[in-house]
Amino acid sequence: MRLSNPDLLLMRPSMLAACASVLLGSAILYGSTRYADHVERDHRGAQNLMHEAQSRLAAARQDQQNMSVYSDEYGALEVRNIIGDEQRLDWIEGLEKLRSQNLVSDFRYNIIPQKSYTAAPALEVGDFDIRYSEMRLQFDLLHEAQLPSFFDALHGQINGHYQLEGCTLQRAASLADTAPDTPRLKAECSGGWITLKHRGAPNEPNS
Repeated sequence: MRLSNPDLLLMRPSMLAACASVLLGSAILYGSTRYADHVERDHRGAQNLMHEAQSRLAAARQDQQNMSVYSDEYGALEVRNIIGDEQRLDWIEGLEKLRSQNLVSDFRYNIIPQKSYTAAPALEVGDFDIRYSEMRLQFDLLHEAQLPSFFDALHGQINGHYQLEGCTLQRAASLADTAPDTPRLKAECSGGWITLKHRGAPNEPNS
């Protein structure tokens, strides 16, 4: 079927309307797709922001909890005179109180001047330096059980942290005297008082 020019003229408005509809539909479809992509990006961005905010909130709560725990631990270490300057006079007074309790037949001690301490393996101590005041002890003992009892009392009654490195035991040179209160053993023990000193803190006189 052939169309004449008059027929084409009559169909022209319909054809233009159809083309316009197709173009309009395509534009709407394109715009809808772009809008959907934009909404999806905004949604993902909002989710990421929400997850980030939740992570920060959880981290802040954990930091607050850690600060509470560490604050309690720090305070406990301060009370025990583990943080700060060495408390040599307190240690000496504590040892003399132990002497009066007659936990061993007799003991002697020597506290060597404090020095820096390097732990092996290395410890994470933050802004603190580890100081070590070596203390050697010699004991006269009636029996072996007196030695652990002495160190239990030392750790329980004297503020500070004494790290016992080791002890050697030997029989007394003479056991001719069989009296019940005659020392049967001698012991030598080595170790030291551990102190944490905050870097940058001024040195204070020994108390």
